[in-house]
Amino acid sequence: MINMNPINPLSQIDKTANIRQTDDPQKLMEVCKEFESIFINMILKQARSGMKTDGLTEKSYAREIFEDMQDEQMAQSMSKGQGIGLAQELYKQLSRNTNKITNMVDKE
Repeated sequence: MINMNPINPLSQIDKTANIRQTDDPQKLMEVCKEFESIFINMILKQARSGMKTDGLTEKSYAREIFEDMQDEQMAQSMSKGQGIGLAQELYKQLSRNTNKITNMVDKE
């Protein structure tokens, strides 16, 4: 069945989180964890789409919605704590870049 209302995973990121204009490391880490959650969600959806649907229950629209919600919740719980390491690496890179930008602005 075709999903008529696809969810844009990037819309899940808080629109008010402007990394370039914040010096708050907790806010940056929060955004990195949100990105990691979205990434894990996309991996889970792709893994599920490759599975056979021949089973005891047929694939319905309600089941598809349930599986999407389940994947989203699983991705959020997986990204909490240590996650898969993507958030930490992204945080290191972005914090280096924001430090360079603020140093360049301070020198001017």
